Amino acid sequence: MDDVDEFSAAPVIAWLMYTRETLRQLYYNVRTTPNINILETCGRQKLEILALARNSIMGVEPTYQKFPCLKSLSLNNVSISALDLSLLLAACPKIEVLGLMNLDIAVSDSQMTIELSSPSLKNIYVEEISLDKFVLESDSLEILHLKDCSLELFELIGKGTLRVLKIDDVSVIHLDIGDNTENLEIVDVSNFTIMWPKFYHMISRASKLSKLRLWGVVFDDEDEVVDIETVSVCFPHLNHLSLCYDLRDGGLNYGLHGSSPLQNVVVLELGWTVINEFFSQWVSGLISRCPNIKNLFIHGVVSEVKTHEECQLLSNFTSSIVRLMRRYSHVEVEFDYD
Repeated sequence: MDDVDEFSAAPVIAWLMYTRETLRQLYYNVRTTPNINILETCGRQKLEILALARNSIMGVEPTYQKFPCLKSLSLNNVSISALDLSLLLAACPKIEVLGLMNLDIAVSDSQMTIELSSPSLKNIYVEEISLDKFVLESDSLEILHLKDCSLELFELIGKGTLRVLKIDDVSVIHLDIGDNTENLEIVDVSNFTIMWPKFYHMISRASKLSKLRLWGVVFDDEDEVVDIETVSVCFPHLNHLSLCYDLRDGGLNYGLHGSSPLQNVVVLELGWTVINEFFSQWVSGLISRCPNIKNLFIHGVVSEVKTHEECQLLSNFTSSIVRLMRRYSHVEVEFDYD
């Protein structure tokens, strides 16, 4: 039931009551007069997927409004209290996938805090949520994706099962995913301010890491850069490396110091937001560290109004890449300019 301005409650309740014993999936995005309590109507049944949008949830009773078979729950533009959200998750003993998007969260005190716990949860996606504190306890979590969020603290308490960490356009003062990061395989961070030493320490035990993407990141200290020597030594199984951040002369030299190869990297993605004279040197230095590279992707931003200096920089970069590719004729190169 999707995106109709408003229904009368009576036919919707009748339809739900008629189908609820066999219903497995419900995508509910309608307003009714009066409002229907979906949890009360569809609880204690065989529902496996519930996607609820543009509704309110009030007064969750986990002993009565239980979802014994629910594996996937999505809440989008839903008004709910922090306590009810916690109780709702507790009422879903088999839940594996949770999506929380643009929630209107009511709290009982001055601090905006959510504390969630689920032993079965494997995948969580959080978008457009602003909180002081978000604590998630899950011993089975494999995928964590935060997008367009503003958080003072995010803390994951678990047993080191996390495989995928994605952070996109998130403001967070303190990020804690625990010390047990040995199972991390993918770290994908974009439009994010990081302190490289602290961030590296957080993922440094991820010896199984196969993909590292740091795109459009800003370093808290302007002298910080991604240390390629450290990356090559600590992530021996890395096969896909994607980097895009502002380059500086000193940072360029420091970032490329050392000689340890990125032995297993076959895909290299590099990009700029503002091109400068260091970019071609950076590309050359990184390719030389990837003896088994097969694909190189160059992403760049080209302004509509280009000065003579910008045109010259782009021209020099193109010439440099042409010369570089003559030495690496086995590498397939693709360019993507915005």
